[in-house]
Amino acid sequence: MAMDGNTRTVTKLAGVVLLMGGLAWASVPFYDWFCRVTGFGGTTGTAGAGAETVLDETITVRFDASKARDMPWEFKPVEREMDIKIGETGLAFYEAYNPTDRPVAGRANYNVTPYQAGGFFTKIDCFCFTEQVLQPGERVEMPVTFYVDPDIVDDREGQYIHRITLSYTFHEIDLPEEQQAALDSGEPETGVN
Repeated sequence: MAMDGNTRTVTKLAGVVLLMGGLAWASVPFYDWFCRVTGFGGTTGTAGAGAETVLDETITVRFDASKARDMPWEFKPVEREMDIKIGETGLAFYEAYNPTDRPVAGRANYNVTPYQAGGFFTKIDCFCFTEQVLQPGERVEMPVTFYVDPDIVDDREGQYIHRITLSYTFHEIDLPEEQQAALDSGEPETGVN
């Protein structure tokens, strides 16, 4: 049975729509993977341990904090900047405070600038890896452990970077299901984070 011209056109258009939909669906995880691997857009790397080599050269790391418009928390770095040796493991803290009368959950997005430093800035542990829940009136200090990869000094662009800014933006998210269920049922809240 032969297809007429209209049927072929509709079939081709349906195929194009499905292909474009599949590409759009795959683009977000692919872009996320690409940024993590290359440091594109200031995306940092992660590691299970510190660098094996520590250089005598130092670099300044500046800490920046912001929050989405609807995020009720107060959020700031404890220390504005630090000088560390390249390859040395650094530990910095950010402070968050929930001034509301309800539990608030948040997640932090992050990046580093200049963007070329993203591939060399490596986090070992960070509060941004998980969601954070603050109870009413709760104030916490949240750590980030990191290092700047010694390969930065041999990189064509990286060798000229002497200051890196680590920025976080907190966004409010839905409470975890078990905590929301406890609130809805009127049970007392237990456990934080």
